[in-house]
Amino acid sequence: MPTQAPPLRRAADLSFALNKLHQVALLATDLDRSVAFYRDVLGLHYMDRYDPPGLAFFNLGSGVRLILSATSSKATLYFLVDDIESAFRVLAQRGVSFLHKPSMIHRDDEGRLGKKGIEEWMAFFKDPSDNVLALVARR
Repeated sequence: MPTQAPPLRRAADLSFALNKLHQVALLATDLDRSVAFYRDVLGLHYMDRYDPPGLAFFNLGSGVRLILSATSSKATLYFLVDDIESAFRVLAQRGVSFLHKPSMIHRDDEGRLGKKGIEEWMAFFKDPSDNVLALVARR
């Protein structure tokens, strides 16, 4: 018999919800072969590559990116938020334990992944199954 999902929170508790996926990161044990597969076989739009640390970016449309990472151990979901500090506070109040406070992870000075000069701020946390999740704000 299937187990039931936990009961929903009261509506007042759901005034903030994550609902915009920004990017997904996947492990690439052989980054060159993986880039060729996603670009040449699947036909995904290749954006750029950063070595080190061994990251390749693809545009999946609708503002969502795929990252192939030579260093990740699991898939990571990145949720886009307008105000990362506010989202951080709300989720922390709901019991989320963050791995670190919001901080700038990357500034795209050359416009390689979109608009020139955009900063990406992130705050990472884990779900109950130890999957890594992140809040992302683009400034």
